[in-house]
Amino acid sequence: MSNILIIDDEPGIRHTLASILEDEKYKVFTAEDAVAGIEILNNELIDLVFLDVLLPKLGGIEALEKIKKDWQMIEIVMISGHANIDMAVRAVKLGAFDFLEKPLSLDKILTICRNALAIRKLRKENKNLKRISGINSEEIIGTSDVIKKIREIISQAAESDARILITGENGTGKEIIARAIHLASNRTENPFVDINCAAIPETLIESELFGHEKGAFTDAISRRKGRFELAHGGTLFLDEIGDMSLSAQAKVLRVIQEQKIERIGGEKTIETDVRIIAATNHDLEKACNEGRFRQDLFFRLNVIPIHVQPLRERLEDIPILLMHFLKNLHRDITLETSALDVLAAHNWPGNIRELKNLSERIAVMHGGDVITGDDLQKLLDKKVKNAQNTGNALSEDIFEKNFNDAKESFEKCYLEFQLLKNNGIISRTAEAIGIYPSNLHAKLRKHCITTAQHARL
Repeated sequence: MSNILIIDDEPGIRHTLASILEDEKYKVFTAEDAVAGIEILNNELIDLVFLDVLLPKLGGIEALEKIKKDWQMIEIVMISGHANIDMAVRAVKLGAFDFLEKPLSLDKILTICRNALAIRKLRKENKNLKRISGINSEEIIGTSDVIKKIREIISQAAESDARILITGENGTGKEIIARAIHLASNRTENPFVDINCAAIPETLIESELFGHEKGAFTDAISRRKGRFELAHGGTLFLDEIGDMSLSAQAKVLRVIQEQKIERIGGEKTIETDVRIIAATNHDLEKACNEGRFRQDLFFRLNVIPIHVQPLRERLEDIPILLMHFLKNLHRDITLETSALDVLAAHNWPGNIRELKNLSERIAVMHGGDVITGDDLQKLLDKKVKNAQNTGNALSEDIFEKNFNDAKESFEKCYLEFQLLKNNGIISRTAEAIGIYPSNLHAKLRKHCITTAQHARL
């Protein structure tokens, strides 16, 4: 069933048009002005808008521009009792599907409505086909049986609303798989919203997920939508869900069951239409047995499981991935057989993320068009050596210091080591150690640590 929004300041027009469309089994929403109409667009999945030209607060032409900017796939039919050719031409140039004059003709309304919805469906299907074809060739890279199986699951499960749980070590590409599922789904034109549950402090996770009203707590200076609300009609990716507190788990379970949320400090119940994809590097079954994760939530999330094996267990994908990353960096480099042997022998504790970092190191530090095993081993050894040097900087005299000084020494070495692991990238380092980037910046300034010396070593 298609959803249609009527924006007109005349109650009679709204009522008549709504009655005609409801008789045809469309779900109809109405608004007396464009501001109220845009609020409905923010909260509902709308397929077609009938938009009056002369409106209070925000004119129809201005509203047309805004709607087409924010919701490109929605078809818009302009209606007016004072139309002229110049206005109609301008509306069509701005993206309107058609222009109707009042008084409205019943037959013409229904014909235009059916045509507009048919065009929208075709555009949506075309967009989906383009994105699906791009996923297999550009995002999910590899020829291993694991990758083939993941592609197969994406193809089978994407168009359903079944919840998916992606498991695997850090850096194996769980978020890429989640995005590929979203792009191949019927929700592709709606938001993909992600949240790293491990990076949000426990005191803020509920506000991040469900939003809050102004004044709900000390720092709530304005209303804020949560991730569930922002993902309405689309996909919510709960990354590192194994690190979510039991309290937040209970609230997420309730939302899944009721498909409704309430902002913190709010009294209004808000319906949510969200497809949930979760990911974790933890063994959730073990966590359930130990009481660290709710078993009922685990069963709700684990409808379609996808396990991503680490890179060391799918060696045939490594050269293909490396060449893909180098191509994206505009480097055309040939790998000698000895280089392939080095790639296969390395343990890849950082998985695809580590391999991508290596490609950046090659692009910056290797000048030739051919790379040998010795070249590759030196680049790998250099990173290990620098990481070890940083770790060894924590000398035994730390035990002779008082507690505060010892803590400061450890923090400095810990931050330097984590920066090395993440190539000096602040956002990635902050996510890896579970703090906000702003907090990490403050700590680096305190210890006089610069990111440049830790980048691409």
